Amino acid sequence: MATKRERQRKLARERHERRRQRQAERDRRNRRLSAAIIVAVLVVAVGIGGAGLAGAFSSSPSKPTADASPSATPTPTPTPAPSATPATTDGKCTYTKSGKAARKVSLPPAKPDLTAKYQATIATNRGDIVIDLNNTAAPCTVNSFVSLADQGFFNNTHCHRLTTIDPYVLQCGDPTGTGRGGPGYKFANEINSSQGTGGYVIYQPGTVAMANSGGTDTNGSQFFLVYKDSPLQPDYTPFGTIVSGLNIIQNVAKAGSDNSNGQGDGHPKEKVEINSVTIKKT
Repeated sequence: MATKRERQRKLARERHERRRQRQAERDRRNRRLSAAIIVAVLVVAVGIGGAGLAGAFSSSPSKPTADASPSATPTPTPTPAPSATPATTDGKCTYTKSGKAARKVSLPPAKPDLTAKYQATIATNRGDIVIDLNNTAAPCTVNSFVSLADQGFFNNTHCHRLTTIDPYVLQCGDPTGTGRGGPGYKFANEINSSQGTGGYVIYQPGTVAMANSGGTDTNGSQFFLVYKDSPLQPDYTPFGTIVSGLNIIQNVAKAGSDNSNGQGDGHPKEKVEINSVTIKKT
């Protein structure tokens, strides 16, 4: 019969293993929060291939390494999403052609209207989602989003990904619905570099931020809507705040995903179709 000390040691090992597994799952999901706007050759190169939904997150992430000690487990800091920092140079933005466009669109104007205020209304089959765009802090990101909306890029598309296990986001912006589609160009992050990368911050409910293809300055058209506090690395440019319709996303999240990318990660069971995105400028 095991002694009391042996039982205590066994319980401690089991608790450590559960913590390690939870952190490994969190790290895996944070690495997967990227738009995967990648050409087919690169997809093959990283071993993703064409099977399944590669989506806005990688469908074949590398395996996380186990921490040797519980003290190595990072703890998300209770701070809001990173503040944005304009990426303009002499009042201009740089948009670089990259990959094949899911829909033919023109590049956004190089010179954004830095004095304008924008509000976007995403009309969906489940109701309107209204977003105040942060043009002051992220003008190049907002300039791109407004340009794509005005060109009808988002019309008659659906939000292709829902995660219901940390992070808690609904991802949209890909006309192909595969998570690989983009506008045929990329542009720089607009994130406060003083907050660094590698640590965790909390992207709060209502935050609208850019997804990316896993590298620095690889933003395209895909974006995600946060419906619950989500610890993430500060690698995703926040460019708007939901002022109406957050409950729509939260209700969709309650219905769950089809788990096509793993537990709590896949297409939303309750499909979210974007009929149009209209911009109000003041």
